[in-house]
Amino acid sequence: MKKKIAIIGSGFSGLSAAAYAAKAGNEVHVFEKHDQPGGRARQFTTPQGFVFDMGPSWYWMPDIMDKFFADFGYKTADFFDLISLDPQFEMIFADKKMNVPENFEALKLLFEKTEKGAGVQLEKFMRSAKFKYEVGMQDFVQKPCYSWLEFVSLKIAKSALKLDLLTNFRSYVARYFKNKQLRTLMEFPVIFLGASPKNIPALYSLMNYGGYALGTHYPRGGFYQLVLAMKNVAEKQGAAFHFNNTVEKINTENNKVTSLQINGSNQEFDAVIASSDYHHTESLLNEAQRNYTDTYWQKRTFAPSSLIFYLGINQIIPDLKHHTLFFENDLDEHIDCIYEKKKWPENPLFYCCCPSKTDDGVAPKGKENLFLLMPLAMGINDDETLREKYLKEMLARIEKHTGINDLLSKIEYQRSYCVSDFIADYNAYGGNAYGLANVLNQTAVLKPKIKNKKLDNLFYTGQLTVPGPGVPPSIISGKIVANEINKIYYETAI
Repeated sequence: MKKKIAIIGSGFSGLSAAAYAAKAGNEVHVFEKHDQPGGRARQFTTPQGFVFDMGPSWYWMPDIMDKFFADFGYKTADFFDLISLDPQFEMIFADKKMNVPENFEALKLLFEKTEKGAGVQLEKFMRSAKFKYEVGMQDFVQKPCYSWLEFVSLKIAKSALKLDLLTNFRSYVARYFKNKQLRTLMEFPVIFLGASPKNIPALYSLMNYGGYALGTHYPRGGFYQLVLAMKNVAEKQGAAFHFNNTVEKINTENNKVTSLQINGSNQEFDAVIASSDYHHTESLLNEAQRNYTDTYWQKRTFAPSSLIFYLGINQIIPDLKHHTLFFENDLDEHIDCIYEKKKWPENPLFYCCCPSKTDDGVAPKGKENLFLLMPLAMGINDDETLREKYLKEMLARIEKHTGINDLLSKIEYQRSYCVSDFIADYNAYGGNAYGLANVLNQTAVLKPKIKNKKLDNLFYTGQLTVPGPGVPPSIISGKIVANEINKIYYETAI
């Protein structure tokens, strides 16, 4: 007998959970407080004709997305055109520029040119990273993580030493490369996992393989095309979406969720999957029914928040790539401001995305679409004066790089997004943008549990639980939770 399941939120984990839960024959309803799906990956269009993805812009680990669609009999190409970027991105240092090519052999030549012997070292690094990726993404991250016993398998046991769980990422990279810029290039992918490279396990060199080796891609029409495609798949399985529907309370009786209060009225369900912020979801319960206390959350290590600007520029900007990383300043100094000092950085690093270099549909002809992002400590003051100060600094560095003068006067559209906006729009704990950090003491079984310990039919999915932050892990998280429900009710998994 099919079950009636509610999913709170339509971010990537919610979309994934909806598709897998509906495929098993459940009656699935997705409730989203906004007027469109996607959560942090929403999209908006301005009156001037600019189209902005609000969140994710790095399409890495394409095989994870391919696997999602394949599970339902589709291909990624059935829904959108995926463009492989070349160069994948450009990294700006104080004294040089480094373009990361699409082709791995060309990447080896770049490394060799920068440091003698580094081309061979990159090949060794990526061979190991590929192994971690295959074990990590196919086995390690697919577990519900109730117990360490889930990891007791011959394959994982044989792989344990090669996974480098007890080595920190910085030391690991330093084994291969001496050049500081090459080290920074290799450390960059783990920054958004939520901690300094010196605190992230070397296991996450799998990120380098999932990015640099598998390539950096872009869905024509914007990252939002992935959202629309996943929603389409979920609907084809029978899932129903309800927008402008805010879940205000989780009602319980006899150790079960009985109903949700949505826009002031109660609706009954057999089970609930919360793709919403974990801490916020628990605030909708009585205190005694929560998995974790406020003290628990205060002691967690979170990934950064961000200062984001969406800018429409009224002219073409030469010499700017689709993705550009402005790393002229010291990486550790900025990281310390995020995790240790918890203050605005004095000498920030930032990222610029200019999708109009690849896609003429995201900006009017002869104009550019800019997305600027600066990683930031969560929970800090983010008033407009501070936002504007950093906008001017970022624009000045883009001007220096491209030779364009007075970009500020060429802004046709401007919108900022920061800590307080993440709280207002997503109920994000402390205004975090990416979830919990993937430090060792918050890995696998040590992450917040996917199942409520006191309520038999309440589950959690997304970046604050397993397997962790990022789009591919969130998609996997939705599948894990849907499978747990399917095993309970149908003794089967997809």
